[in-house]
Amino acid sequence: MTDIAESTPARPATRGVDWWGEFKSLAVLLFCVLGFHSFIAKPFYIPSESMMPVLLKGDRLVVSKYPYGWSYASLSFHPLCFMPGRVLGRLPERGDVVIVTPRHSREDYIKRVIGLPGDTIEVRGGTVILNGVPVPQRTLPPLMLPVDANAPCPAGQFPGALVAGQDGKRYCRLPVAQETLPNGRRYQVIDVGPSALDWYGPEKIPAGHLFLMGDNRDNSADSRATLAERGLGGPVPFESIGGRAEFITFSVDGTTSLWNPLSWWTSLRGGRAGASLHAQRD
Repeated sequence: MTDIAESTPARPATRGVDWWGEFKSLAVLLFCVLGFHSFIAKPFYIPSESMMPVLLKGDRLVVSKYPYGWSYASLSFHPLCFMPGRVLGRLPERGDVVIVTPRHSREDYIKRVIGLPGDTIEVRGGTVILNGVPVPQRTLPPLMLPVDANAPCPAGQFPGALVAGQDGKRYCRLPVAQETLPNGRRYQVIDVGPSALDWYGPEKIPAGHLFLMGDNRDNSADSRATLAERGLGGPVPFESIGGRAEFITFSVDGTTSLWNPLSWWTSLRGGRAGASLHAQRD
C-alpha cells in the first residue's frame, strides 16, 4: 500500500513581501528622477502673467539645467541656502529666458536676461537703456488674446483691454512692441502705460550678477522691484540662476478638473505646444 505522505507533492514555502527590497527600488527610482530634474531638465509651470505675451499662466514648459553649469539653485526643491560658486559656469546671453531663485526665497521665478555683468542699466519712461543706448522698440498691432480662466484679462492689470471679438468671444486687446537687444535677440513685450516700474537706475551691474526683467513690463516682480515688493531687489547673483527655458510642452486654460478626464483634453489651448522660448535673432 502506497504511503499517502510520500505520494503528496511538497508545497513550496510561502514567502512574504520583501519590503526592504521594495523600498530600495523606490529610493533608486526617486534618486534618478530627482537627479534628472536637478542636472538635466525639469518641467515648469507658469503661475502668473509676468512673462506675457510669450508665456501665459497655465503654460507647461521644459527648463534645461546644464546650459549655464550647476549651482545650489539647480536642485529641484532648493533644500540649500545660497552658496557661492558654480560648476562649469557659462553666462547666459541677453534675451535668454531663465528661472531664478531669489536669495530671500526658495520659490522659482521666470524672467528674461536683459543686462550682463559690467553693463550700466537704466529704465526711463519704460524704455530700457543699456550702456547709455536706448534699446529699440517697434510698435506692433495689438495682440488679441482669447480670454479664459487662466487669462481673465483683469481690469487692474489691463484697464479697458477686455473687448468682444467679431466671433462673439471675449478677448484681451493688449498693446505689444518688439524689443531688440544689442546682440540682435528680439521678443515681444507688453507695456500698458505709466507705472512705478517704468523708472530705474542708472546702476552698474556688479561682476557675477545679471539684471532680469519680465516681458509684461508693468506687472513683473523682477530686478526693478524691491525685495519688500517680492521682486528680485536689483541684479541677481549668477548662482541664483537655475536653468534656461526651452519650449512649451502644453498649455491649459484653467478649466481642468481632476475628476473629469474629458476636461484634461478640452482644457488644452491650441497652438502653444512645441513653441520655442528662445528669442529670435536678427
